Amino acid sequence: MSLLPYSLARPFLFAMDAETAHEHTLAMLARTQNTPLAWAYCQTRVQDPVQLAGLTFPNRVGLAAGLDKNAHCIDGLAAMGFGFVEVGTVTPKGQPGNPKPRMFRLPEANALINRLGFNNDGLDAFLANVKLAKFRTNSAKQGGSPMLLGLNIGKNAATPIENAADDYLICLDGVYPHADYVTVNISSPNTKNLRELQSDEALDALIGTLAKRRAELAKKHNKQVPVFIKIAPDLDSDQIAVIAATLKRHCVSDGSHSSGEGKQAEPSWGVIATNTTIARDAVKGMAHGEETGGLSGAPVFEKSNEVIRQLRAAMGPNFPIIGVGGILSGDDAVAKIKAGADVVQIYTGLIYKGPALVKEAALAIRDHG
Repeated sequence: MSLLPYSLARPFLFAMDAETAHEHTLAMLARTQNTPLAWAYCQTRVQDPVQLAGLTFPNRVGLAAGLDKNAHCIDGLAAMGFGFVEVGTVTPKGQPGNPKPRMFRLPEANALINRLGFNNDGLDAFLANVKLAKFRTNSAKQGGSPMLLGLNIGKNAATPIENAADDYLICLDGVYPHADYVTVNISSPNTKNLRELQSDEALDALIGTLAKRRAELAKKHNKQVPVFIKIAPDLDSDQIAVIAATLKRHCVSDGSHSSGEGKQAEPSWGVIATNTTIARDAVKGMAHGEETGGLSGAPVFEKSNEVIRQLRAAMGPNFPIIGVGGILSGDDAVAKIKAGADVVQIYTGLIYKGPALVKEAALAIRDHG
């Protein structure tokens, strides 16, 4: 159980610029993980295993990508009781991201705006950090199902959008041996033209290219790693239908989805719904409310739920959906499950509520059944 209530740390962190607080928190986690000082934030993981995409998630609450872009703090985050942690987004080459300031808190709305722009140290450094993580060994000692690790991949800002697949393939090759699942980020609003990859022809071509390479990697490494496509909350019904149809088509083509009789194979594709929003209706008039970037937290809660509902209706009951966006309580987590998500992720909620939210959400979902 954590020895340090987050309510004591939050005023200190919120007195800093948002990105400075972010950097201090990651540095603290990196220094204290796998040491006795981790007791400041560790807590017992709720056991609520669920099978999804051929994997056993030890509970249904994960950390969304973006918090730990360089995979420095996997073990520290694992100590908070997550069932799965997703790190990245990583790009083939390191890049500084967008100019500062580029992260803003909106406490009135329990929200954040960021325009970080895939700032990261690059694939080689990322993989070196992933290899140093001890969470699998630690989980084995504690018993129960091990925490799962998702690795989130993207494209460099300097790579033309027509060559985006090249960057994703480089990253897929690198992360595949080390990931429990891979997330393909095509929905950040902070990399120019990236969201164009969600369109019909572009998405079909990208998934087809990734599917071919993944088949080769599966043979090489003797394991099938599920791939999740992370989409935006700012899609209309027609765009969601296109994404659903494209994913269903590729599930059928790789044999992981069947509408026939008999036992259905586990889909090896999935969706993470959703990324941040570019809409500002919910924060109009607030300090920083008009900053450019992706808005996360409470204002995106219902937008993401609606995308989840539409995806579930289009994809049927067996297609893997990870729900993320605006979870700040156990009830919020349950609402994501009711909307159609299989498991959920938090990020902004962790910043506002602290590690206790992980356990609260996991227990709420488990008790909901």
